[in-house]
Amino acid sequence: MTFARRPLLLAGLLAPLGAPNLARAQAPWRPDRPVRAVVPFAPGGATDVVARLLAEAMGAQLGQTFVIENRAGGAAGLIGSEAVAKSQPDGQTVLIHSNAHVIAPSLVARMPFDVLGDFAAVAHLGRIPQVIVVNPRLPVTDMASLLTWLRANSGRVNFASAGIGSGNHLASEIFRAAVPGVEMEMVQFRGGGPAMQAVIAGNAHMCVDPVSSAIPHIRGGTVRAIAVAGATRTPSLPDVPSATEAGLPAWDAAAWFGAFVPARTPPAVVSALNAAFNAAMERTGARLTELGIERQPDVATPAAFDAFVRADLPRVAEVLRRAGVRPE
Repeated sequence: MTFARRPLLLAGLLAPLGAPNLARAQAPWRPDRPVRAVVPFAPGGATDVVARLLAEAMGAQLGQTFVIENRAGGAAGLIGSEAVAKSQPDGQTVLIHSNAHVIAPSLVARMPFDVLGDFAAVAHLGRIPQVIVVNPRLPVTDMASLLTWLRANSGRVNFASAGIGSGNHLASEIFRAAVPGVEMEMVQFRGGGPAMQAVIAGNAHMCVDPVSSAIPHIRGGTVRAIAVAGATRTPSLPDVPSATEAGLPAWDAAAWFGAFVPARTPPAVVSALNAAFNAAMERTGARLTELGIERQPDVATPAAFDAFVRADLPRVAEVLRRAGVRPE
């Protein structure tokens, strides 16, 4: 009888010894050094604004500094994206990108990576409408006067863009398609910040920019807002009419932002980063709303965001195909 009870007694004594190891195995992943967040555009653009807005909250969630690294260059931010695709799949390097991520394959014939196969979708970081702005010295105050001026100056208009393959580029192409017969020279810059500065300096007549990065310049009077893309106004710019209100319903474009890591990153790491990003967005919710960034609860999980990206890829390709854009 005594010998029969001994194995049970021994198991009871050893169980507590394994409990800490089991708890550690089940604990959420945490980075063991600062996390490098690569933004594939120059500072000052909308993607950079979103990344820096979330950086402090992400650091608090992860217990490590969230370091923003701008690596501009290449169509649709290819240089920065490629650097992340080729980094170690350990959660220590994250790509903060825009919908330019799904635009690139429609512009670049020989992609250095596979948008779907070389990345794991982590978190959707919100959507934001685009706004068209002009240099305030132009004789333009609304959409009607802008269209009149464009037609009168067809072939002599400089239209600043945040670089080939950027979300601004897509929105600009949609705008150009909405005003047929008007010739505009697209001047490409290394990000939304430099493109906006070109308009402010008078080196470009106009540009399309996400509301989040355009707001300070609009409120400061260095550019004049004409209309927000789409059918409705944005609460962050209540006095700026929508494109539909302004008489150009065909101009409907919005940018989205997201976080990605290299493919083969362990699911537990992806899940932990997703939870951190969602918490960081909740923590900075008031500021995001002020900038016009809208959260989309229906794409809050990695799986839902992955499905969202896969659906947006062919949609964007069709828009650009109709605009006459071909991969080069």
